[in-house]
Amino acid sequence: MLEQILCIDDDPITLMLSKKVISKAGFSEVIITAQNGEEALSYFNALKYSKDQPIKKPQLIFLDLNMPVMGGWEFLDHFTTPDYNQFNSVSVIVLSSTINPEDLAKSKKYPIIIDFLSKPITLQMLEYLKNKIQQ
Repeated sequence: MLEQILCIDDDPITLMLSKKVISKAGFSEVIITAQNGEEALSYFNALKYSKDQPIKKPQLIFLDLNMPVMGGWEFLDHFTTPDYNQFNSVSVIVLSSTINPEDLAKSKKYPIIIDFLSKPITLQMLEYLKNKIQQ
């Protein structure tokens, strides 16, 4: 079981269902949510300047690509800069409602992306990810 994960998606129903499936599977103790990339970056900025030691950071991010305000690609472009180096151990799973071959190819340019999966999160998907993460 992971200690903490972050789900970034603009659809509140998707976030609610994701939290239910993740909880049911016992995949993570804590599930944090953000509705777009900007909100997620604000969360990480708050962690950077937190007085709590050690910083409790998510071990995994489930990231939607198409969101208003700041989409997944823009989030990744910011998150992979030196400003966020202290979080470079956080892995990302892209969750998209469409599997566009161009997006799949683009995802390979980001070393922190460990998989590209189709929505919604399922128990089988989480089982697959548990095995993948433990390797």
